[in-house]
Amino acid sequence: MKQHSSAYTEGPIIKSLFALAVPIVFANILQTAYQLTDTFWVGKLGAEAVAAVSLSFPIIFLMISLGGGLAIAGTILVAQYTGKKDKEQANYVAAQTLLMMAIVSIVVSIVGYQISEPIMTLMGAEPEVLPGAVSYLQVSFIGLVFMFAYFVFQSLMRGVGDVKTPLYIVLGTVLLNLILDPLFINGWGPIPAYGVTGAALATIGTQGIAAIVGLIMLFSGKYEVHLERKNLRIDFPLIKRMFLLGFPSSIEQSTRALGMTIMSFLVAGFGTITVASYGIGTRILSFVIIPAMGLAMATSTLVGQNIGAGKTDRAEKISQLSAGLGFIILSGLAVLTYFFAEPLTAAFIPGDQEVISMGSQFVKIMAVSFGFIGLQQTLNGTFMGSGNTMISMVLSIVSLWVFRFPLAYILSYHTSLGAEGIWWSFPIGSALGAISAFVVYKSGGWKKKNLLDSNKKLQKEVSQEAIIEEGVR
Repeated sequence: MKQHSSAYTEGPIIKSLFALAVPIVFANILQTAYQLTDTFWVGKLGAEAVAAVSLSFPIIFLMISLGGGLAIAGTILVAQYTGKKDKEQANYVAAQTLLMMAIVSIVVSIVGYQISEPIMTLMGAEPEVLPGAVSYLQVSFIGLVFMFAYFVFQSLMRGVGDVKTPLYIVLGTVLLNLILDPLFINGWGPIPAYGVTGAALATIGTQGIAAIVGLIMLFSGKYEVHLERKNLRIDFPLIKRMFLLGFPSSIEQSTRALGMTIMSFLVAGFGTITVASYGIGTRILSFVIIPAMGLAMATSTLVGQNIGAGKTDRAEKISQLSAGLGFIILSGLAVLTYFFAEPLTAAFIPGDQEVISMGSQFVKIMAVSFGFIGLQQTLNGTFMGSGNTMISMVLSIVSLWVFRFPLAYILSYHTSLGAEGIWWSFPIGSALGAISAFVVYKSGGWKKKNLLDSNKKLQKEVSQEAIIEEGVR
């Protein structure tokens, strides 16, 4: 297999950015297709089944946020050690990442399984919806170990710059899910119809296969990350540091989802048509933001590898080019979205002219924010790659809770704009968030954090403690 570490610490930066970003973008699109398949087959079971999955989704999204965020710690450290060409330490961190995620997933699975029914009851599940919602959520908690294991594989491979292998695996799971979803939901031959629970079983099946394939690859030693048995001894001080490094990313991702949910309460006050328009607009936004997320993840890997290699100037150049590309690409998408706002909105709800009119207005106003979203996302990628996950988290929270949400409330309820005030909070909040991120970036503090030296010091202390304990014995 080709070595990625040298390729990403030298050579054309833009080529490296696209080589990493494009497969990540396609993987994210495939993940969206995965969710659409579930929605399609569950929708055929009726409103109760859809309600059961809808009630479970916020809890499942929180699990995804927790797992994806914690795994980022492995991406950052592996990327920096890869840039430093310290394969032994990269492999050691990889093993500790797997152990950390295994511990967290087991604890969350057990607790989550036990409290599934109280959570669904608290969220207002009606008697006819409750059994399906509880069953779906409990099965999802059981499969959490597989989900987190695959997050480990994906994050470690991304750290060394291999983003194509995870893409191929995601493609395989999407194709497999097309078969397993109707099979488990509707039943066939000896396989009974599990209904809404079947969707969760199909997910466990595909995630389980993906996780097993990924771990086999990592243990094989044929890839740049090699999980070795000798490193599978729990190093609690390192795991604690990795948890603290990754946890802010978990908070950042979960607060975004929570923010969109809270915003929906504001929207609900303006009636059904406004709610429908908001739902369509945010769906379009979720697609548009995929390229920005891909570029941000690519930036994180490149910045991490180059900081690990001691090439801080190159890391800074990478972040500048990425930020510029993010702004330009998302601005281009903004222009297309603006001019095609009406047909895009109509695709979600054909025939309802009132919703199409209001929804296309929201999409046009929101499009103004796309360039700023691209800028902030890529700068966040820089902060993540350098190990400044706390900065990234704080900036995201400020953008949402200090800028967008208060603006949405003030403009919609205390001006003549009404619902349109909520629409305008998107570009204004995104612009203020991007400016804040740029100011923090230009301060240069992100370049001063040295994770590898801290890790080296920590391991030295752990080694000394072990020697002392051995001497006492």
